[in-house]
Amino acid sequence: MRQPLIVGLGRSGAGLHLRALRTALGRAPDLWRGPVVAVDPRPGERAPVPDGVTVTPSLERARELLPPDRAVVHVCTPPAGRTAVLAALCAAGYRDLIVEKPLAAGAGELAAVAELRDRHRLRLAVVAHWPASGLADRLRALIASGELGRLLAVDVAQHKPRFARSLRADDGHPTAFDVELPHSLGLVLSLAGPAEPTAARLTDLRVGTSVRPGLGSALLELRHANGVRTRIVSDLTAPVRERRVALDFEHGRAVGHFAPSDADDHVQLDVGGRREVFRDDALAAFLHRAYTRFAEVAADDPSWEEEFAPHAEAVRLLDAAKRHCADEEAHRGAAR
Repeated sequence: MRQPLIVGLGRSGAGLHLRALRTALGRAPDLWRGPVVAVDPRPGERAPVPDGVTVTPSLERARELLPPDRAVVHVCTPPAGRTAVLAALCAAGYRDLIVEKPLAAGAGELAAVAELRDRHRLRLAVVAHWPASGLADRLRALIASGELGRLLAVDVAQHKPRFARSLRADDGHPTAFDVELPHSLGLVLSLAGPAEPTAARLTDLRVGTSVRPGLGSALLELRHANGVRTRIVSDLTAPVRERRVALDFEHGRAVGHFAPSDADDHVQLDVGGRREVFRDDALAAFLHRAYTRFAEVAADDPSWEEEFAPHAEAVRLLDAAKRHCADEEAHRGAAR
């Protein structure tokens, strides 16, 4: 039985991962054992330290409490600087890692992560609970059934107000492409297959005299190899939360609503005006699957490479979108 080691007790580690771990354990009591060990040099600064967590200030101290052969490491640090965190974990001997999305902040960092994975034979799972959700399963089944004809377009809206975190100097998310889009991009690739970007746009976050470049909103448009077109919009200055995916078919439309936050685990699916509401704790289900795979699947199994590939592809697409936006901004600057 494995024991969790959480690196980073911010919103993701202290809130989402720990809650989902406990939910998964409630459903499968032999999934992992406690206590949970966490590494954070400034515990409580970004999120309250949860009860029942043994917090250490350094990876060295954590290794004394939880050696690599017993640990599943949850890497819950921001994407900026992710490579250094992974390198330190590899040097300490940890090999089973669950990494928060996105896998890397750009193509250069992705290459470094891939090199670490290959050199140390890591078993690496990237958090991708939207594609692994029950709602996504139903959408894929609807596409495969042909009930509404051929899929033509996917439209995703992923909005939430994120002012306080985005205005922090140590936020660690370079652009709005790095915050919410990795979830939705992984989902649309699982629904419609490989794609190339056709348009991308970023806006700045502005509050009074404060400006955070590229952290206001993001737009990404894709054309899939099968002809399907996707449009993903994420507004981090929106007044309300929304996580919606709409699929347009030849003969109808399906709209799915993911849970807007961790306060509720119910989702909704509307197909042709028929609305269904059901529970779908996707992160808990994802962690259950990941821990099961660590227990059963050897490091040299090709399925680890197959699992890594779509996350690398998502980073490539987001990197291309960022470069497009940077080129557009440089062109506008030259024209002024």
